[in-house]
Amino acid sequence: MRVVGLRLEPGQNVPEHRNAIPVALIVTGGRLHFDDGKQSGEVGAGEMLLINPGERHTYRAEGATSAYLVFAGLPGVRSRTWTLRRKA
Repeated sequence: MRVVGLRLEPGQNVPEHRNAIPVALIVTGGRLHFDDGKQSGEVGAGEMLLINPGERHTYRAEGATSAYLVFAGLPGVRSRTWTLRRKA
């Protein structure tokens, strides 16, 4: 697993791209607007966005925003999509 810090300045965006492995994006400050071509919305401090392998997506910040990207897996290793399961 890898954790990478991300800081976006007001108006900065990350161009559309895809990831080969699952990624969790955890916003720690500000708000992050996302769009995957099917859905769009925003996540704020303390919220998490789950991105499955192969999903095209982009995100941008209206104001200063910080987040952590958590990569759960390694390139070349078969990955599974994210699921949030409730314990019975």
